[in-house]
Amino acid sequence: MVGGHLTACYVAKAIYWNRLVFCGVLSKVIFQDTGKGLLLACLCFLFSSMAHAANLPSFPVVQQSWQSSYARLLDRHGQLLTRQRINKEQHRLDWTPLYEVSPALIDALIFTEDRDFYRHHGVDWGAFSRSVANYMTGQKTRGASTLTMQLVALLDKDLRWQTGGRTVGRKWQQLQAARHLEQQWTKSQILEAFFNLTMWRGDLQGVSAASLAMFGKLPSGLNRAESIALVSLLAAPNANTERIAARACVLINAGYDADCDAVTAIADSSLNRRKVPMAESPDLLSLASRLLNEANQTVTTTLDAKLQRYAYESLRTQLTALESQKANAGSVLVLNNETGEVLAYVANSGLVEDSVWVDGVQAPRQAGSTLKPFLYGLAIEKNRLTAASVIDDAPINISTPLGLYVPQNYEHDFKGAVTVRTALASSLNVPAVLTLGKVGVEPFWQLLNEVGFNLQEQPDYYGNALALGGADITVWQLANAYRSLANGGVWRDVSLVAKDANSPSSPEKRILSSQASFIINSIISDRNARSLTFGYENPLATPFWTAVKTGTSKDMRDNWCVGFSQHFTVAVWVGNMQGLPMRDVSGISGAAPVWNSVMSYLEGDNRGDAAPMAPEGVKRQRVTFEGFKQPSYDEWLLEGTEQSLVSYQADTTPMIVYPVDGTIIALDPDIPAAVQKVYFRAHHGGETLHFWLNERDLGVVADNYAWQPRRGRYHLRLKTLSGQTRHEVFFEVRGKLSPSSVSLRRRR
Repeated sequence: MVGGHLTACYVAKAIYWNRLVFCGVLSKVIFQDTGKGLLLACLCFLFSSMAHAANLPSFPVVQQSWQSSYARLLDRHGQLLTRQRINKEQHRLDWTPLYEVSPALIDALIFTEDRDFYRHHGVDWGAFSRSVANYMTGQKTRGASTLTMQLVALLDKDLRWQTGGRTVGRKWQQLQAARHLEQQWTKSQILEAFFNLTMWRGDLQGVSAASLAMFGKLPSGLNRAESIALVSLLAAPNANTERIAARACVLINAGYDADCDAVTAIADSSLNRRKVPMAESPDLLSLASRLLNEANQTVTTTLDAKLQRYAYESLRTQLTALESQKANAGSVLVLNNETGEVLAYVANSGLVEDSVWVDGVQAPRQAGSTLKPFLYGLAIEKNRLTAASVIDDAPINISTPLGLYVPQNYEHDFKGAVTVRTALASSLNVPAVLTLGKVGVEPFWQLLNEVGFNLQEQPDYYGNALALGGADITVWQLANAYRSLANGGVWRDVSLVAKDANSPSSPEKRILSSQASFIINSIISDRNARSLTFGYENPLATPFWTAVKTGTSKDMRDNWCVGFSQHFTVAVWVGNMQGLPMRDVSGISGAAPVWNSVMSYLEGDNRGDAAPMAPEGVKRQRVTFEGFKQPSYDEWLLEGTEQSLVSYQADTTPMIVYPVDGTIIALDPDIPAAVQKVYFRAHHGGETLHFWLNERDLGVVADNYAWQPRRGRYHLRLKTLSGQTRHEVFFEVRGKLSPSSVSLRRRR
């Protein structure tokens, strides 16, 4: 019976010469144990089976069928911006080529798992024969699986280890498959596939996921100590760190060149990490969640990774400086003027951890003064005003169904008679409200919708407040609206995802004439005209041509800076995620420094760009003024509206300009009493008049009289020296001061 079994075995030996050693070893054992001889016959039969070998896929098929658990967002140059895990059942990154694996890790793997890897053809017969002999004689066996044998178990689920161990038949099938694989694949392909298909620890599959999760670096950067720690996981991927460190030290003592203490420290600090770092900041989280929705998906954007990082860091730096002033959030959007491509999309500062998924680029905020250029552009286009027209920046009160509307400037003062150029560049509020009265609320509302603001309410809802930004807009809308000014009044949509050459171009529409747009751009680029409010030196000034506007919403909850050069448009919003008022943070001090930093980065050393050329239909003319203090200067005017002399006649009727009759003034308990002032303002009409408050003479009427408010009802009159009343108003002060404010007032 035994002889028949040996005959079968030697038939199999004739097919593969290197089985002779194996069968010879077994023969000695078999002659001592007939039962084990029967087992030999089964082994030899199974060894001849080619079924599993034939089912193994090729290397290109394995590589191409690999799917990352993540979707990737790339910049315009193919650089990784961010990745987002979509498939929660697997934890894989992209396929890792062998040339991106550290040589130290390759050495550690071969030393640990298969030292004869480059000498055998899939099966290490000497090691395997010794293992079988030990098994047959009841001695402790040592693993004899080569890397190739382990790989075929990863490729074919029927050849994998199962609870209770592998059957002898399955082991023989694995041997046959390994020999077949070595005939079809190169050694480098076997190593590469092994590194990618192996489950290293927990749900981390593939060497890149394991290396990033546990060591915070790509596998190309692993040193020898990290490498031996990583491959020590193969024997027991989820063992505790003490056991893994002990195994690594055994390997080091067996001849691997590494320091045992260093490996132990690495095991303690690194091997229990399971989170793959995204290698990106919170600025792209919300964008990635919107664009990425399938595992292994790759979306190429129009963004520029270097610019994205720079814009994000500029915003973070500015917000860190403003942290004590309750500014902790912001966003930045950069557009290419010509193509409409989004070059940077900073949606979140990341300073408020529980709000990192909020997209500040798409979140609606109050516009502040950023809508004024479109208001004046409409007035100029309709010939209601020219850039040289004079508007009186003086206190006004407008009756509305809800009461009196009394606009004030940011600085709580009034500049008197100013040109439209000065009024817009210096962002004066009263002239803007008066201009809205000239063009109408509904036409302005229609223009804002045409330019992409998509206002949610009807014109009557906004009323006169629309001139001062009493509407909610987004950074996305604002940036492209200003880009339309940069493009001569032509609006086109923007693109964020890269398009191929055959993609249709975005439809365009004209929202303002090229002539009106040119004049507006000239005004908001005028450093001298804006100096009345902002001074000559400020973050809006650049060494190259730019047109820019700031905005601050009610109670300083939001501030903006948006503007463009010849090539780029940059929009910045700064505020806080709680929607609370900031402390003394305006567009010029909050958002403008970020705008300047990003714009300077974009233009680099560019100093040659002059102002854009004037289109046909616009004339430059010297204008002289009379009736108020305004030096002559050269102004751009639409053809047909040219004028060389502009006269202004001030209203000299004696009257109290502020407060208006019926005003209610509220005390703020959070502000020290000494800081809270009410400025009485009046026209004296050439007479010597005094302010009288109730029955107290406050003195001669000057430009502004600063009065310390207290609760009560008041009667303010303009009186001549003979006691005649020229004008009078009644107003009331409500509220109360905090105890600290009162004590501060008493100390002073």
